[in-house]
Amino acid sequence: MSLPRLRIDGCVFRDSENREITLRGINVAGDAKFPTSPNQPSHIPDDFFDADNVSFVDRPFSLDEVHVHFARLKRWGFNTLRYIFTWEAIEHAGPGKYDEDWIQHTIAVLRLAKDYGFYINMDPHQDVWSRFSGGSGAPMWTLYACGLDPEGFRATEAALVHNTVPDPSKYPKMIWATNYTRLACQVLFTLFFAGNDFAPKAIIDGIHIQDYLQSHFIAACKHLATRIKEAGGLEDVVVIGWESINEPNKGLVGIPDITAIPSEQKLQKGTSPTVWQAILTGSGRACEIDTWEFGGMGPYKSGTTLIDPKGQTAWLSPDYDDSRYGWKRDPEWKLGVCLWAQHGIWDPSSDTVLKKDYFARHPQTGEKMDYEFFTNNYFMPHYRKYRDAIRSVHKTAFLFCQPPVLEIPPSISGTTDDDPNMIFAPHFYDGVTLMTKKWNRYWNVDVFGIMRGKYMSPAFAIKVGEGAIRNCFRDQLSAIKQEGLDYMGKHPCVFTEIGIPYDMDEKYAYKTGDYTSQALAMDANHFALEGSGLGGYMLWVYTVNNNHQWGDQWNGEDLSLFSLDDQPLPLSPHSPSGSKSPSETTLPLSAQYPTQKSSESSSPSKLQPTLSTPSISSNPPTTSGELGSTPGFRAAEAYVRPTPIATVGKIKSYAFDLRNCTFTFSLEAPEPTKESAPTEVFLPDFHFPQSQVEVEVSNGRWSISVDDADGGLMQKLRWWHPEGEQTVKVVGVQRRRGMALGKEEEEGYLDQCQQSRCGVM
Repeated sequence: MSLPRLRIDGCVFRDSENREITLRGINVAGDAKFPTSPNQPSHIPDDFFDADNVSFVDRPFSLDEVHVHFARLKRWGFNTLRYIFTWEAIEHAGPGKYDEDWIQHTIAVLRLAKDYGFYINMDPHQDVWSRFSGGSGAPMWTLYACGLDPEGFRATEAALVHNTVPDPSKYPKMIWATNYTRLACQVLFTLFFAGNDFAPKAIIDGIHIQDYLQSHFIAACKHLATRIKEAGGLEDVVVIGWESINEPNKGLVGIPDITAIPSEQKLQKGTSPTVWQAILTGSGRACEIDTWEFGGMGPYKSGTTLIDPKGQTAWLSPDYDDSRYGWKRDPEWKLGVCLWAQHGIWDPSSDTVLKKDYFARHPQTGEKMDYEFFTNNYFMPHYRKYRDAIRSVHKTAFLFCQPPVLEIPPSISGTTDDDPNMIFAPHFYDGVTLMTKKWNRYWNVDVFGIMRGKYMSPAFAIKVGEGAIRNCFRDQLSAIKQEGLDYMGKHPCVFTEIGIPYDMDEKYAYKTGDYTSQALAMDANHFALEGSGLGGYMLWVYTVNNNHQWGDQWNGEDLSLFSLDDQPLPLSPHSPSGSKSPSETTLPLSAQYPTQKSSESSSPSKLQPTLSTPSISSNPPTTSGELGSTPGFRAAEAYVRPTPIATVGKIKSYAFDLRNCTFTFSLEAPEPTKESAPTEVFLPDFHFPQSQVEVEVSNGRWSISVDDADGGLMQKLRWWHPEGEQTVKVVGVQRRRGMALGKEEEEGYLDQCQQSRCGVM
């Protein structure tokens, strides 16, 4: 059963009944970053460089597992999926060679997503360009096309690739992100976005490398869109939109001096070379390079180390078989020589810099460049081509425009790019928690405020106390949303990535079952999401094969809401021992209020209905969505939370107080609700078992029922109310946070925190 079609109305989404729809989504799935055949998570080195002969069929999951995962996500209250796929999945075999088997598998998964009533946002994902430069995204042949030899990256540190580390268990946490400031990524992103200007000699098949790479990427996405269209019945009702390339990066564009670390480079960890040092080691030269660590107050210099490639380079050798993929490289672009040396930036005969400010100004106009210049002059031309290609197939597609992370959005308000079907799609992570893998309830930092010059000194950006930290997160999200309105025009703001690391405190939760830190961090992020007036959000991430040893199976990250190694948690903490079949769990009206005319005033009404509680037991019947599998719930009480689904009128505010298990929601309705289209709220049975819930409304009548119409059991509050400003308050079951099932008698970290009067605000 598909959901109603959406349309954009200013900053909100509306359905065919004109109700405001909140996109509550999750990224699916983290496993889609690497192939299934061979199954190659980032800690597996075998056959890593045999990259043409891979398959991503069965990503994000196999067809016989779809029902388990979709039913689980539906029960958690999600109505939207950010569908992760990579350029490599489509075009790994070579330029223009598309994997039709993977495409047909994708279409089959999308059809099943329709049965479960999900909205889908297609995400062409990348991290630091490619698996072969330490992340995910582009196929191997794109590195060869750019003249790079990925087998030389380890010796030269042109990229730190988990698959090539001798001991994968010792790969430093979050070191992968520093690849953005290492040679391989700097070359690849510069060529992709600005190769025409900064590498005019880089020509393949008579085409500049920038146009060659972009045209293949866009054509691959367009081909997938075409196949989805040809399949029929998926556009708009399931696939509502396409996102631009994930987390675009400017490469070297705007670097003022290649011999110094730019002031804008905030992330430093491990070896931290300047561009010039990366060029030298990439060409086989030894360099003494500064090393950095990430401490409680951010990065700090820890020493120096010698990187000596012993003559090995990151560039393809002159005897490389350049006919392998059928292209013809221009004779002016020589293999075996650093591309930047070929453009006169340095002299390999003397190892001297000739043009240290080569990337600082536009080669034709001389204009000084910064990230804002990059976004408007290099990112936006690519975005327009991508948008137009997708819209040539899926004419009514929403375009989720994702500019560079935390940078100023493109200045397009009031221009032809101010597209009514565009969505501002920023990302946000609490950097302190992500990098340290600890939840610090005492202080955090307003990173976005620092980046925008909000403080005279970074010291003023430190926020002390849990209440201040939560407010700081909310204020950062609100400021990001406002920046989108100011620069891009009036569009919905949907954060398409936000999440927390689960392997905090040296994996303390995995040893004890106490997920208090994770619950506090997740709740703080949701407090920010709920308080900033967004069109929606998509949590990062759901990973099918997450486990306690390797996390998300990718670069040591561990952000998945699901893990194979965690204990199941029933949706209701007070579930009866028996479990009704899905056909029996849709319960009737729980309580009704007299219908009143909109002109009448009404004092709040309060009832506590006593109904038998529907539940999913730890051993569900085989007819249920779980099919007897064991789902992982970790800090689930913080992300399985009540949320407006469809609101008659306009949402004024909503919030979930996790400590007191209290949901409050206010709206402004221009007219009374229709009988067939009331306001609907996802009301998780885990927090709000029907036999122990109190509902207070300003006016109207309500019901609570568990629906299985979309294949996943989902408890909803339906509310029929008159016009005007209306409020509802729902109180559920308070319980100790963060504890594993069966251990709630143990005193956790949260209790200690509350005893010291340092509680969540």
